[in-house]
Amino acid sequence: MIKAHKTEGYKSFYISLHRINDKIIVKNNNLKLKIMKKIITLSMFLVALASFAQEETTVEEKKFTLSGSIDAYYRANLNAPNDENSQAPGSSFANLPGFALGMANVVASYEGEKVGFVADLVFGPRGTDAVFASPMYSATGNIVNQLYAYWNVSDNVKLTMGNFNTFLGYEVISPVGNFNYSTSYLFSYGPFSHTGLKADFTLSDDLSLMVGIMNDTDATEFNPTGDYAFGAQLGYSGQFLNVLVDPSFLEIDFTGGFDISDKFYLGINGAYFSGDDDRLDGTGFYGAALYPQYATSDSFKIGLRAEYFVEDGDFGAIGTGVPDSSVFAATLTGSYVINHLTIKPELRLDSASDNAFLDTDLAPQKSLSSFVLAAIYSF
Repeated sequence: MIKAHKTEGYKSFYISLHRINDKIIVKNNNLKLKIMKKIITLSMFLVALASFAQEETTVEEKKFTLSGSIDAYYRANLNAPNDENSQAPGSSFANLPGFALGMANVVASYEGEKVGFVADLVFGPRGTDAVFASPMYSATGNIVNQLYAYWNVSDNVKLTMGNFNTFLGYEVISPVGNFNYSTSYLFSYGPFSHTGLKADFTLSDDLSLMVGIMNDTDATEFNPTGDYAFGAQLGYSGQFLNVLVDPSFLEIDFTGGFDISDKFYLGINGAYFSGDDDRLDGTGFYGAALYPQYATSDSFKIGLRAEYFVEDGDFGAIGTGVPDSSVFAATLTGSYVINHLTIKPELRLDSASDNAFLDTDLAPQKSLSSFVLAAIYSF
């Protein structure tokens, strides 16, 4: 991946998977049968546990909601071309030059006392990049961001089955859920979505646990390999330790934050990603990011994302072509809210350890500075 967006990396990964799929299935047939038995056993255990925990049924209150957002932006490089040679960071989304579209996001949800569903649909460049591994089967798969049903077995147990966004990381796909409009490297090269079964447990007022079994990461419509990923999350007072064991990699992630005062918040994210020797040539990454944010008024906040991202081997995220490269990315964002509309001006500087970008004379350089002005409307 040269300045690889997550889209290109995983697309090539799945093409490779299909080419060797027959050999993998024959070689690992017995192992997969054992995994399937474990999946069936785990599923039966979760349902049995849920049935045991279920409380007396009460009158159900039904609630259907329709929500979502649209976003658009303007982006310009300050020290690099803005034409056909336009440069962009190796992170996902908001990388198109000039006036550009983000996405339209429509979320239909039904919330009952015990059961419910979420259908989250996306349209536009940001949405297409977010669901890059679809369609693999259905012609409309490239608009499905999330599609799942859930059962509140009790006040303390919830089962969810379907396609849901990842539990790892500080940032999310929808710009409504992020303070910065552009995204971090840590977010961009971690997983986006999972399809599977997960169980959430509320252990106390402060302590929570999630466990899940899922398809290969970002394989959302069906399982093309017969392999499965296992995930877990332990939460305590708003701090979360996440682990994902995928057939292609292992990722350990910490996400949290603290209210320093009524006006000052500090978010924290750290991650370690180790790729499989056969599928990702043993490459990976690690890094950390801080998100200090300060509210100057009820309608305006200013925040910084300071991220340090290091490749292990020739992972290809930064675009240097040099193994073990690193990048420091500082993003200063303002957020001004007018009713349901949010305006976000943003300055970003990416400084790599080796040449990763081109300057206005098309000469290699280590840094890239850019400006973004985004408009986000939520409903």
